[in-house]
Amino acid sequence: MSKKILITRSQYERFKQSAKKLKKQNNALSLDDALQIVAKQNKFGNWKAVTNAYKLNHKLSIPTPDVSMNFVHDEDIVLSEEEEQNTSRERQQDLDDNLKLKIINNKKELAQHAIEFSMFEPTVTGLKKSILDATQPVRTLFELEKFHFYEQQKQGSDEYGVKRSAYFLTPAQLIESKVSLYRPKTKRGDPRMWFTGLGTFAPAGSQVAIIIFKDSLYLLNLSEINLEVELQHTSTIKTFIDEYLYENNSIADELLNKLRKLAKQPIRATHTGDTAIGMSIENALGIAANSSKLPDYKGIELKSGRGSSKNRATLFAQVAQWNISPYKKSADILDKFGYFREKDFKLYCSVSSQKPNSQGLIFKMDNDELQEWSTQVDDGKLKYKEHIASWSGALLRERLKEKHAETFWIEASSTTFDGIEYFQLLSVSYTKTPLLNQLMPLIESGVITMDHLIKRSGESNRVSEKGPLFKIDKRNFELLFPEPIKYELF
Repeated sequence: MSKKILITRSQYERFKQSAKKLKKQNNALSLDDALQIVAKQNKFGNWKAVTNAYKLNHKLSIPTPDVSMNFVHDEDIVLSEEEEQNTSRERQQDLDDNLKLKIINNKKELAQHAIEFSMFEPTVTGLKKSILDATQPVRTLFELEKFHFYEQQKQGSDEYGVKRSAYFLTPAQLIESKVSLYRPKTKRGDPRMWFTGLGTFAPAGSQVAIIIFKDSLYLLNLSEINLEVELQHTSTIKTFIDEYLYENNSIADELLNKLRKLAKQPIRATHTGDTAIGMSIENALGIAANSSKLPDYKGIELKSGRGSSKNRATLFAQVAQWNISPYKKSADILDKFGYFREKDFKLYCSVSSQKPNSQGLIFKMDNDELQEWSTQVDDGKLKYKEHIASWSGALLRERLKEKHAETFWIEASSTTFDGIEYFQLLSVSYTKTPLLNQLMPLIESGVITMDHLIKRSGESNRVSEKGPLFKIDKRNFELLFPEPIKYELF
């Protein structure tokens, strides 16, 4: 893939400023015309090509996780001289742009279909030894789906190892395998796994997705397939995904069918005021009045009105877990890293896992715990200086799920007849829960960042905390949120 078609954010903004300047110099020129001129001046066919190059560069800037080779350091692993040499053949750099783009697009397809998954990469050494590290994202997926809990497993592959059904999914066939899940008798007992026959399905360096369905593991080699194409015609992969969606959408289909029946005639209002539509629909569905935060219909929230839209740039707000954090309150963090702005003392900054911000703050991951650290540069090398705060992955996933629950957004019109209000159901937009298992990997890759918004008022000396806000660029929604589906009811 040619690098010259990629442009950075600063280049993109500079192009836009050039177009605005051009329009200012020539009032007869529209902004759209100015953008087209700037695009051609910079050897792009049109402004759409500029935008596409910017979006492509943004996609390719997301780093691929490093290979996991923890097992080679365990005392039960002895490497031959040849195997020692093979470790130098393991992937050291990011993937080729073409391959990386294919994998990102395949991940997007899984996310858009609300398919929870985790990723792993076989290594040269791992394939030779028949060993894979069960990395934290894999373990989290197993726990979320209640498939396997390594923490409850004793050490010893022969005595306490577990074997489960597994399958390799290719466009042409479903290949049966077995997965071994165990913790070795080593000092740390780091979790491992192995799939029988993996080497014939996924060579070293392959990016493999694990999906859990009906208590079995299904593997997709995202390095070798194009999911968008596979889902457009009959194939083993399409058959599997259709079955997965049918199984996991049963409650939504049940609710949708009930709403379609209700839409055949107007619903008489049972309440008045702003909540009238929602309360009347729930009453017609036979749902008891719900004053709690629990979802309305078997895990699905019902929201009603004359249409709705959500800005998901901010995913959720969540303060650190002070009981596992070295700093015990936001004011302490402000005192250490804040700065004066006019009368107030502030800490307004974004924190990412990719590089320190101007305050030297950065994220790092410790298993399933997100940590915020201060850093310093010594002899040109970045060093982690002080641990500031922590968030458990479990807490962050719970907040994400709570903030963005599976929801039916029902649109209805209102009419009045003989002084009585009636509601006609028109359509429903179905938004699914985000992929919880992708949250921590997306933080680790820098796709999701956090904003500190701490301030001590110069007038009252009171400290306020509007965050921390966990945020995602709108261009990356497709990596976390399934695509909303709209159904017409009337």
